[in-house]
Parts: sequence; C-alpha cells; structure tokens
Amino acid sequence: MHDTAAPNQRSRSIARVWLTRLAIFAATLTAAVAALGLHTWFGKPLSVNWFYTRVFVQFALDNPEYLTALRIFEPLGIRGHNARLADGSQAHEDKTFTWLRDTQATLRRYDPSGFSGQDRLSYDIFSYYVDDQVKAERWRHHAWPVNQLLGVHTSLPNLMTQQQQINDATDAEHYIARLNGFPRRFAEAVTDLKAREAKGILPPRFAVEKVLKQIRDFTADGASNNLLTGNLRDKLAKLPADRLSATERASLLSRAEAAVANSVLPAYAGLRAYFETLLGKPLGNDGVWALPDGAAYYQQRIESNTTTTMTAKQIHAIGRDEVARVGAEMDRILAQAGYTTGTRSERIAALAKSPSQRYPDSPEGRAQILKDYKAIIDEISAGLDPWFKTKPRARVEVKKMPEFTEAGSPGAYYSSPPMDGSAPGTFYANLRDVAETPRYVMRTLAYHEAVPGHHLQTAIAHELTGLPIFRSLLPFTAYDEGWALYAERLAAEMGYQNDPMDNLGRLRDEMLRCVRLVVDTGLHSERWTREQAIAYMMRETGMGEAETVTEIERYIVDPGQALAYKVGMLKILELRERARNALGNRFDIREFHDQVLLNGALPLAVLERVIDDYIATRRKAG
Repeated sequence: MHDTAAPNQRSRSIARVWLTRLAIFAATLTAAVAALGLHTWFGKPLSVNWFYTRVFVQFALDNPEYLTALRIFEPLGIRGHNARLADGSQAHEDKTFTWLRDTQATLRRYDPSGFSGQDRLSYDIFSYYVDDQVKAERWRHHAWPVNQLLGVHTSLPNLMTQQQQINDATDAEHYIARLNGFPRRFAEAVTDLKAREAKGILPPRFAVEKVLKQIRDFTADGASNNLLTGNLRDKLAKLPADRLSATERASLLSRAEAAVANSVLPAYAGLRAYFETLLGKPLGNDGVWALPDGAAYYQQRIESNTTTTMTAKQIHAIGRDEVARVGAEMDRILAQAGYTTGTRSERIAALAKSPSQRYPDSPEGRAQILKDYKAIIDEISAGLDPWFKTKPRARVEVKKMPEFTEAGSPGAYYSSPPMDGSAPGTFYANLRDVAETPRYVMRTLAYHEAVPGHHLQTAIAHELTGLPIFRSLLPFTAYDEGWALYAERLAAEMGYQNDPMDNLGRLRDEMLRCVRLVVDTGLHSERWTREQAIAYMMRETGMGEAETVTEIERYIVDPGQALAYKVGMLKILELRERARNALGNRFDIREFHDQVLLNGALPLAVLERVIDDYIATRRKAG
C-alpha cells in the first residue's frame, strides 16, 4: 500500500511556500507602485510626460470651473466638480504661486538636451509658459480683476448659462450648489479688490460705472425672472419626462429660485456696495503708466501677450507704418465705390448708413443677422479642402450674446467646444445695436471668430492625439489671435471676399488691429488720454463712437492684449513667405497650415523654429 499522505503534505507545504512568496511579491509590488505613485505626485517623476500629466491634473483639480468648461471627466462619470466654484482667496493665490515656483524648479531638474522632436517641443512650450506665469507674481495686484469685460459678476453667469450642462437631477443639484456658492466667491473678489486699493491700484472710473450698470441690469428682474433661474428652467424643460418628473422639476426650480434670492442677489448687492464706495475716490481713466512701477508692468504685459521682447516704442512705430499702408488700400476702394469726399471716417460712416448695409432694428433683423453669419460660416467650411489637410470634427454654431454682457463686450467672441465633444464651439454675436453690424464687416468677423479662425484652430488643438494634454489647451495670445487675424486675410486669398465692400470690411478690421498697436502703446506708454485714443481710432478706422469707446476701454483694462493680433499675424505671414521662398514649387499651403496648427498654440519664437525645421526637412527630402 502506497503512502499518499506524505506527497499531499509536501504539496501543501510547497503551495504554502509559493503563496507566501506571491504574497511577499504582491506586497512588494504594491509598495513599489505606491512609492512610485507618491514619488510621481510629490517628487520628480521618472518621465517628464508623467510630470506634465501631474501638473495638468493638479491644476485642473484645483480649478472646478475650468473642468466644467473642458468636460474631460464627465465621460468617466466624474462630475462632482460641477457643484463647486473656484477658490478666489488671497491665501489660495499665495498657494498657487508657490505651486508654480515648485513646478518650475522640478521642470529644471530634467535635462532637455536629451529630448528631440515633439518631446523637445513639449519641454520648450511648457517651460516658456511656466516661466511667464512665475514672472507674473510680481504684478499679481497690477490689474483690475472686476471690470466691464470680466469678473465674477459676468464670468459666473456665463459659466452657468453657457458651459454648465443639465442632463439629469444630479446636474441640477450641482447647479443649485453653485448658486449657493456665489456669496463666498463674491466676498473673495471684494477682499482682492480691497487689497489692490490698499496698494493704490484703483480701477478706471468708466469701469466702475459700467460694472455698476451691469450689476443693476443683472439683478433688476428679481429672483424668479433672473437669468440664472430662467436658464435652469429652460434646461430642465428640455429633459424627457422619463428622466425627470414634473414634481422633481418644480422642486428643483423652486430651490434654484430660492438660491438666487438668498445667495446670488445678496452677493451682487455686496459687490455693488463696494463699487459704489469707489465712486467717491480719485479715479482716473489712465493707462497703466499711472500705476506704481507702471512702465515695467506694461513691458511685462507686452512680453506675455506677444511672446516677444519688443518694446512699446518699437510696436508703436510698426503700428504707425501699418496704419498708413492699410489706410491707402481702404481709400482706394472707397474712391472706386464713389465715396470721395470727407475724411475716411466720414466716408465709411456714410457707407455704413446706406440702406444696402443696414438690417432692420427689430427682432426679425437681429434673427436675420444670425442666419447670415451661419450662412457665411457654412459656405467657407465647405471650401477648406484646397487649403487645409486637417479640419476639426467639432461643429460651430452661432448665438446671440447674452444681453447683460453686450454693453461692455466687443462685436463678437468665440467659446470653444468641450473636450468630450458634447457641444459645438459657439460664435456669439453682439446685437446690442444693429447699426454696429453693417453687412460689409460680417464676413471678416465670422472668419476671425469661427472658420478658418478661432474655431478651426482651437477645435483642431482640442482634437490632437499623442501629445501631452497641455499641448491642446495652453493659450498663447499672439499665436491664437495672430492666427485668427491671418485667417481673415486667408479667407480673401481663398476667394471669399471678392466683393470690394467685403474686402473693405476686411481692411477695416485689419486697420483696427493696426490702430491697436498705436493706441495700446499710446495709452499705456505714451500717456495718451482716453479721449485722444478714441478720436484717433475713429479717424483711422471709421468705426462708430459707441463701438470705438468699447474698444478703447477694453485696451485700458487689459493692457497689451490688443497688441497680440497684429504681432502674431505679421509673424505667421513672415514665416509663410520664408517657407514659400525657400521651397519654391515644393511649397504646399496645406502642409504649411498643418505645421502651424498641429502643434497646438506656440510662443512665436517656438513657432518660428517649427517652420524652420519644416523647411529644412522638405529641402532634404528633395
């Protein structure tokens, strides 16, 4: 009889040994993964791409409003951030700058000499952006964060109405939670403004007066008729009955109205009270030269917005030359159209008032403007193939700008699509006064904001694959706005502005960007008055007074931003001609546009390197 017990015992013993070894291995692996995870999160990650991902995730998690706009976590079922508002406290700002300095220090620990191709490009782009943000710490209080263009009083309603989606009861709960967060967010804004005031940083008088009007307009209709209540009402009404019962809708809407009454409107009242105190203080309408150390601050704004080291005097001189060149082209078209008497401003004003250029000042007229914008965008979108290899999947739609923001806003603006593809990009048209939208300017505005301008560029960037996510998202104003202004000219080259009046509209808007070089530097460096800048812009562009005032006041509260358009466009045109001259008959406009667009937004010096590398590669290929 064979002894079976011993072999079974040995088998069990061997099994125990292997189970012990596996347990030790699993524990070791778990500890290693945990250690690697902790090191990746807190130290220098082994891979620089892991580092980029960590920085992006840390930034995104700290900015719930940004996450709502991006919608990158919603497809994963993560959406709790939609119930929170950002931390706008001074302590949080201190923490953010500490984090930026730490990020910069960690980045410096990687040796970029070993990087090539897209890896080196990613390092240089990221390094440029972080360095620029760290430099800005010195000037953290040298701005007016609540003004007629931006601030919590407009950005939060825009977030709630334009970006926060309502697809079920949970989304509605998040919406209400955010409404109840308004008092904290507004109180932080007032604390921030008071800190600036203590340092002698007071907003311009016109900004104070216009913010007060915006607050009055936003709160005038009470809680039940407020924009935020009505927005939720409209979004809930679109949900199917099987997703939300009538009882649930009524309850949610009632709670939202209570949140507007008890949280939102009191928050606006607190901001209004502070701004009313400012009216009794010595407010001016000057450029930033009047601020402490204003000249150095303006140079920083120039460098940040243009991604160059140009000076205000250099830019002012370029602007003067460009105004003369474009003005001569405009005068020729006006003369050919029979507008020969009066100043350029008077001739353009006469054209804008002609019946052929006007829409009815009525709801029907405004609706027709939106339809015509859509037709313009659809037309050029269908003709992109000879000029672009790569086109975005995301659509673009046309909407009317919210009324309470119209008074302080430009003629139009663009809002990019979320990353999850759940909504299209949006071109918002300002319809406050139909007289400000003569037909001859509409094509250029649509090309700039939508296709082939901001929408085409931004949507392509959002759809990039195989690159760190920051490459799809980082903004560089000179690149972004330079591309959009380049797109206006490109549309003419594509044959979509053959009508002389449409081409005049293009030139008028290019003239606006040329004039911006003069008036922005004039206001902030040459010490021009607000009135002097308004008069100069009206004379050279032919724009109406209301539209011009909006533009000039925008430049005062956002110094240097207006320089980016023309500086960026001139660089793209320069690089296109460099490539064309170097490659001769091997030059392909579609390839050139891919080189510009398929790397995301770039500092201009980095864009120049990309094009030079492209030229060298094409030459080598023969």
